[in-house]
Amino acid sequence: MSDSTKGLAAVGISGSPSSTSKSRMLVEYALARLAARGATTQLVDLATLPAEPLLGRGTSPPVTAALEAATRAGIVVAGTPVYRATYSGLLKLFFDLLPQDSLMGKVGVPIVTGHGAAHSLAVDHGLRPLFASLGATVVASGVYGTSSQFPDGKPGPELLRAVDRAVHEALALAKAGLPGPIPRGT
Repeated sequence: MSDSTKGLAAVGISGSPSSTSKSRMLVEYALARLAARGATTQLVDLATLPAEPLLGRGTSPPVTAALEAATRAGIVVAGTPVYRATYSGLLKLFFDLLPQDSLMGKVGVPIVTGHGAAHSLAVDHGLRPLFASLGATVVASGVYGTSSQFPDGKPGPELLRAVDRAVHEALALAKAGLPGPIPRGT
């Protein structure tokens, strides 16, 4: 582990309702790559969190812990399948609960999966603005994976290289020391 990654926390958010989701596989792979580079990692599987608190109807320790993990992390990897040409409702609910500017000074890594290439713009027109709305700096190389890039149900080499590239960019941005939040009124 290099000194520049010592203490770096990364959280992966799986926005799929399925525990066997392709997007979740890619989020887990990204977290493994970050851990191999010395980051402390945590996976937040939104499908396992209680629904009522995710809908903003009360609180629960697991949802509070997930929100805190996302706001403490230096790198936030968010994965989702495409639904109706954008990210999942689960991911939207979670991001809606994050406080404004809570991702300022953090690096966002968008990962989207869909059946075909037709929805590839969901990275740039969905997840990138979602991250930016909370202040995150988003890597240039967002990841989009199609069903054909999962031969035998596993991500193929080209897709894994795309995730590696996004992780490399995230680490470079995090090591560069993104500026923290700018105090209001200045």
